[in-house]
Amino acid sequence: MQQQIEATNVAIQQQIEAILFACGHDVTYAKLAELLGSTEGQIRQAVQQFAEVYNDPSAGRGLQLVVMKSSCQLSTKPEYSELIRTALGIREGTGRLSDTTMEVLSVIAYHQPTTKAYVEQIRGMSCDYAIASLVNKGFIEPKGRLDAPGRPMLYGTTAEFLRCFGLKSLDELPQVQGQDPNPFLEKGV
Repeated sequence: MQQQIEATNVAIQQQIEAILFACGHDVTYAKLAELLGSTEGQIRQAVQQFAEVYNDPSAGRGLQLVVMKSSCQLSTKPEYSELIRTALGIREGTGRLSDTTMEVLSVIAYHQPTTKAYVEQIRGMSCDYAIASLVNKGFIEPKGRLDAPGRPMLYGTTAEFLRCFGLKSLDELPQVQGQDPNPFLEKGV
């Protein structure tokens, strides 16, 4: 009986690996459960067990199984980024965030959901271009509107942000000492 359970787990893990490899982006546990005729809980457990084996340094892989809060993805290990960039003909600096854009992303990540005006207040300058760039890159997205005059847009980070920065959840963001609380969260927005 135990061998049959282990064989089933291996088969599910192989199917998950094939799906993730073919997709090339993160796939939700709900979608994997739907595809494999299983429950989301069973898929989460299978992915977690598979990640422990798959990501073991002694396995000698160039890929890693990235486990996030609601999805997972196969990706190359960071130490091979320069080699991959060269192989794909990607110029140095392409895809990197400017210091300004990174500052705006940081403010939004730590104070979300937040408005452009709040980000500008913290930074002391306009952030129109940076916000547009982050939306285009899929790192932030509108999360609703603030119940205030003019109903300004509220922004927050996306699953793409978590994936690109190697985070499972926002709880993994480094703690910042003396961080001001987000006034929008205090108001229950």
